[in-house]
Amino acid sequence: MAASGGTLNCEDFSMFQEVLKVMRNIDDRIVHALNTTVPTVSFSGKVDATQTCKELYESMMDAHLSRDKAIKSCIAQTSEEVAQLRKQRAKDGENLTLIKLLRKEQTKLKLMQSELNVEEVVNDRSVKLFSERCRIHYTPPKVK
Repeated sequence: MAASGGTLNCEDFSMFQEVLKVMRNIDDRIVHALNTTVPTVSFSGKVDATQTCKELYESMMDAHLSRDKAIKSCIAQTSEEVAQLRKQRAKDGENLTLIKLLRKEQTKLKLMQSELNVEEVVNDRSVKLFSERCRIHYTPPKVK
């Protein structure tokens, strides 16, 4: 899965988290972006706040969507790996190496699933901050 910071590696959870961190830059810097692009009352005539808010909203939503796809893609890939390992364990239940590998993949799957929760919190925070600053300039379309 391509990302702005590189390729999302589903095999190595540390690299997976590192790429997500880079992909979350827009959300981490939302306050700064809002402060520098959305005008205060005294500067409202010099900048098109509606267009600025719309562009910021669209880039924020694109980032949210791409991260969601990336996380879900890795979850699906890891789930498939866990399913394969379970089939192998059913055939050879005494293989300790296989059991350890299965546990490792299951742990990685749980960690990736927890990233969905982190993603929800990050997205909610960004949308709330955006709404507070841009609500009078731009109303985003309702998400289905």
